[in-house]
Amino acid sequence: MNCTKCTNRSSANACNTKRSVARKMHDPPHRLHLLANILLLASASSLFNTSLAADAASYSPDPARRNALINMVRQDCGSCHGLMLKGGLGPALLPETLRDKPVESLTATILQGRPGTPMPPWNPFLTEAEAEWIVINLQKGFPGER
Repeated sequence: MNCTKCTNRSSANACNTKRSVARKMHDPPHRLHLLANILLLASASSLFNTSLAADAASYSPDPARRNALINMVRQDCGSCHGLMLKGGLGPALLPETLRDKPVESLTATILQGRPGTPMPPWNPFLTEAEAEWIVINLQKGFPGER
């Protein structure tokens, strides 16, 4: 006989002993509590990600470092991603290709590289704030050299 409250194909008694905690989730109050927790975590995550983006957006390198970062992206990154950042050995780094990608993920790729690919880690040369500044500017349209 199958359990009438879940898809467990064992007997109702086996289901009750094996899934004593999980079977409580069959009750509507427990489902509502679980849903409330999921929504709360999703809201907190959204606020956390927004604050990270705001922190990165507020970072502004001094003019000399800004020029060095622009040169690094145009020359060093451009050697694989194309001097116009339209792609080459690596993918294009244009706003339309990066706009929907998470800042955190792209920042991690810059800092840690991609093992098993030609993408090297840049963390010896960049801080996390600088990598985030690069990502945000790539997503907007990277500035030219000055």
